[in-house]
Amino acid sequence: MNAGSGGRSVGTPPSVRVSAGTEWSEEPMSPTGRVMEDMGAHIVSVLGLGIPVNLPVFRAGIETELLPLYPRFCSIQVMDESRGGKPRWVRTKVDLDDHIIVPRIDPAAVECDPDKAVEDYVASLSMLPMDRRRPLWEFHLLDFPTSEATSTMVLRLHHSIGDGMSLMTLYVASSRSTADPARLPTMPPPPRRTGEIYQLQPRPPLSSGKALLAWVLSYLVLAWHTLVDCVLLAATILFLSDPRTMFVRSDGGLQAQHRKRFIHRNLSLDDVKLIKTAVKCTINDVLVGVTSAALSRYYFRVSGDIDTKRICLRSFLLVNTRPVSCRQINVTKVEKGNQLSSLICPFHIALHDDPLEHVRKAKRFMDRKKSSLEVAIINVAGEFLVKYFGAKAGASALRLFMKRTTIIFSNVVGPAEKITLCGHPVVSMGSSVYGQPQALTVHYQNYGNTINVTLAVDDKQFPDCHELLDDLVESIRLIKNAAGLRSISSVHSN
Repeated sequence: MNAGSGGRSVGTPPSVRVSAGTEWSEEPMSPTGRVMEDMGAHIVSVLGLGIPVNLPVFRAGIETELLPLYPRFCSIQVMDESRGGKPRWVRTKVDLDDHIIVPRIDPAAVECDPDKAVEDYVASLSMLPMDRRRPLWEFHLLDFPTSEATSTMVLRLHHSIGDGMSLMTLYVASSRSTADPARLPTMPPPPRRTGEIYQLQPRPPLSSGKALLAWVLSYLVLAWHTLVDCVLLAATILFLSDPRTMFVRSDGGLQAQHRKRFIHRNLSLDDVKLIKTAVKCTINDVLVGVTSAALSRYYFRVSGDIDTKRICLRSFLLVNTRPVSCRQINVTKVEKGNQLSSLICPFHIALHDDPLEHVRKAKRFMDRKKSSLEVAIINVAGEFLVKYFGAKAGASALRLFMKRTTIIFSNVVGPAEKITLCGHPVVSMGSSVYGQPQALTVHYQNYGNTINVTLAVDDKQFPDCHELLDDLVESIRLIKNAAGLRSISSVHSN
C-alpha cells in the first residue's frame, strides 16, 4: 500500500517556531489541545460512500463548504517565542493536493477481500506521522466497493484540531440531507436536562420541612461522593492500577506507539431504545452495559476460566463539557476545539443469569457518577497543570490515568439522518482515535437509525478482534430479547 504523495512521512519538528513580532491571526491553543499535541492523539473517521468517488466534485466541496467553516483546517501550529514557547494557531495557505490522497492499493488484495483491504490501509495510517508544516488533516479516498459501501473516505486529523463533537457539527454544517438536498441535515434533540451531568436542584422554601432536608442531604451526598472520587483519582495517579487481564497492554503501555486496527459494526438504534425503555435508563447506560457484557463473554471464552467470580475493572470515559443548552438540532454554528473532560467508571467482568443485569449495573455506576463533581474537578485540575506546569505535565497525568485503567469508552452524538458530504451520499459513518496507551478503545456514534461501534485495538494483542465484535453483537441481542420479555411481562401484569 502507498499513501501517495500527501501521505509521505516527513521528519519535521513537533511544531514550527517563530520569533517575537510575528502578526498572529488566530488564537492560542487550548490546554486540552496542548495535551493532545503532546500525546500525539489523532482522530480517524471512516465514511462509507454510496457512489464512486468523483474527485473534482469532492475537491470543490472541501474548498467551498468545509474549509470556510473551520479555520483550523487552514491553520498550522507554531511556537510563540514571545510567550514562553506556547503553541498558537496561525493561518496558512492550504494546497488541497497535500490533503486529498488517493492511495495505490494492491489490486489482488482488493479483489480477495475489499473490506480487509480498507481495514489494513486505515491501520497503516496509525503508524504514519503527519507533516507539521501543513494543517494536520488528510482525506484518503479508497475508490472500490466493499460489503457496505461503493467507496470509502477516511479523514485523519490531529486531535488538537478538535474533538468528536467538533467533527460531527462540521460534517452536518457542510453537508446536505440525503432525503431532502434542499436543506441541512439535523442532529438528535438534546436530553431533557439543561444543566451539567451533576445537575443541582434549587433550594426549596425553608418551611418545606422534608423537602428542605432532602435538599441538604443531596449536597452532603454530593460532597461525600466527590471526596471519595478525588481520593480514588489521587490513588490512581500514585499507585492504583486495574488487575492485569488480556485487555491491558502486555508492556504496560510503555511503548510509545502501537499499530492500531479499527473494526466496526452497525447496531440498531431501535434495539438500544427498547433496552433503555425496559430498564428506565439512558442510551449511554445501555452502551456501557452492552460493552461490559461483551467483554465478559470474550474474557471467559478466550481465557477458558470456569470461575465466574467478578473482576472489577475501570474504563476511562470521555465527557463532552459543552453545556447541553448549546446542543443544536439544526446546526448553525460549528463547535470548535476540544472541550473534554473524563471520569473513571467501574465495570465488572462477570456472567449473569439475567443479561439485563449488565445494564442495571451500568445505570447504578453512572447514576452514582452523576452525584459527584469528578468531571469538573478533572477538567479544572487538567487546566491547572497545563497552565502552571506545562503541557507535558498535563499529558503525563493523563497517560497515568489511561495506563492504570483498562479501556477508553466514548459515545459521540452524530447526525440524526443520512447526509450527503461534498456531493457524495454517506451510507455509514464511524470514528475512533489512536495515540492512547490503552490496548482497547470502544467508540460509539449514532448515524441515522443505527449506532456504529468502532473498536481501536492493538494489532498484536487482539489477533481475533473480530470475535470481540461478534460478542458485542450477541450481547446486545441477548439483552434486547430479555428487555422484550420484560416488556411483555409488564403488559400482561397490568
